[in-house]
Amino acid sequence: MIEVKNLVKCYSNNKKAVDGLNFTIEKGQIVGFLGPNGAGKSTTMNIITGYISATDGTVLIDGYDVLKQPEKAKKNIGYLPEIPPLYTDMTVYEYLKFVAKLKGVKKEKINKQIEKAMDSTRINKYEKTLIKFLSKGYRQRVGIASALLGNPEVLILDEPTVGLDPVQIIEIRELIVNLAKTHTVILSSHILQEIEAVCNRVMIINQGKLVFDELKEDINKNIADSQCYVAIIKGSKSDVKKVLDKMSNINRTVFEDSEQGEVKVRIFTENNYDIREDLFSYVVAAGLVLKELYIFKKSLEDIFVDITREDVLAVNVKKETKKPLSSVITVDDETSEDIILNLSKDEESEGEESDEEDLEEDLEDEVNEEEED
Repeated sequence: MIEVKNLVKCYSNNKKAVDGLNFTIEKGQIVGFLGPNGAGKSTTMNIITGYISATDGTVLIDGYDVLKQPEKAKKNIGYLPEIPPLYTDMTVYEYLKFVAKLKGVKKEKINKQIEKAMDSTRINKYEKTLIKFLSKGYRQRVGIASALLGNPEVLILDEPTVGLDPVQIIEIRELIVNLAKTHTVILSSHILQEIEAVCNRVMIINQGKLVFDELKEDINKNIADSQCYVAIIKGSKSDVKKVLDKMSNINRTVFEDSEQGEVKVRIFTENNYDIREDLFSYVVAAGLVLKELYIFKKSLEDIFVDITREDVLAVNVKKETKKPLSSVITVDDETSEDIILNLSKDEESEGEESDEEDLEEDLEDEVNEEEED
């Protein structure tokens, strides 16, 4: 349904806002399109919708090239920007009729399409209400209804729940899920819980590149360290280490701060091996007490932060330390925060050394000048 091939967008300063994007979105998917500010997310969506052109690459909507066949391609797209372009002095019906005409909907089909769009978004009872008197949630519904006109197969929704209250957010989420039964939906949002609740596929873009693309059900399967066992054991750290050293199928362990007399440890296993029965047996055999044991899975928020942080960290490492990324990321017991902190300390110490060298050079110059006099 949507094919993006080698997409590149450069601005006047030669900075690449989008850098070689490639992905395909199949019919019927709800895709969460994520990225930190400045990642190139909005630029990509604007290119897909035909609002701006690409520097290089192609975008195909149902086989039609957005650049070469814009009319045919855009007929298959319904777009809701973050701030819907509503004419607030019009009634809901007047506005939708205006949009339908702009989209080239045939005159005899306009009323039927408007009724269908209002049914889908549940705004029928407000058709004669001026848009300026609607709540923000219902204005969003009017925006979505306008995107539905023309029967596009693809809906692109940019921050559809921004500024809404919790009840309105739930209503819009339910609406999006229902729309996905007959449309392909691309949903951009900074609210990761929303993406997790609604989407069946997640894509993350960072620094213009696609850094993550997984179906929701496969996220924890394919992300290293996405799942681990957390155990709280009564005993000393040394005794717990001895127990864990005896066990097989453990990839690595991370000890965390805990109360006196207790040890909290995260245990990462090989190939998602279920360690619970073995751990219980070994702990009891060692005369220790297993107070708590549970499976911890990373949320989408955890994964998003880790991926985007590692990408930024990789750039900093290349610029400042010239070390390969693997030397920074593949550390057993250090977290990303530890690594960043150590790097910043190294930078500070380098700065201090250079300041001392400059001071020594200044003193030498003063001594030489006095000797010459």
